[in-house]
Amino acid sequence: MKTIAVIEDDIYIGNLLQEALSGEGYSVLRAYSGTEALLLLEKQRPNLILLDLMLPGLSGEEILPLLREIPVIIVSAKTDVNDKAELLLKGAADYITKPFEIKELLARITVQLRRQPSPCDTRLTVGNLCLDSRDRSCTLSGCPVRLTRTEFAILRLLAENANHVISKSALLDSLSLDTPDCTESSLKVHISNLRQKLREVSGENYIEAVWGIGFTLSLPFS
Repeated sequence: MKTIAVIEDDIYIGNLLQEALSGEGYSVLRAYSGTEALLLLEKQRPNLILLDLMLPGLSGEEILPLLREIPVIIVSAKTDVNDKAELLLKGAADYITKPFEIKELLARITVQLRRQPSPCDTRLTVGNLCLDSRDRSCTLSGCPVRLTRTEFAILRLLAENANHVISKSALLDSLSLDTPDCTESSLKVHISNLRQKLREVSGENYIEAVWGIGFTLSLPFS
């Protein structure tokens, strides 16, 4: 059973979310402030977090950088495009504004959970792209794509956040853990080589540069 943490100080909205999620078979954790959420997450690890921004104590914006490796969907009344873009670039997986339709939120949750490989599964499949960390193999529409270690690491990060912009700094921070040869000056070269290899197989430009920000992998979800 998948577990979803609802971090929301509005009791009515929190109850509404818990009822809808429980009805879909999810286990639900509740927190009513940013501080309470951090204490909760020290003890339990959900598969996904629904995060309000205007929380008592620590705000959603303040705790978002601390919620690493868990997909976070922002659920907020803030509608400003700049706010949305900033939070997505800072690590949010998705953003939905209040008031929202439960059906749409459940669909967004399904998409995010679908992207998560299980702890015992080294395979990641997004649309027509399949990656396997065991041997760093990659196939696109069933065709093998030979990648270097760094190219594979970049592509996996982009695939885990498909159709969302990943900043250059976020890419470099993540890559530095196991690919120290990827620097700011070489990232553009690695991206260019990766884009060319995918294009040779598919004839499509899947990796797009977002000027001044970073990169995004645009894949059709099949």
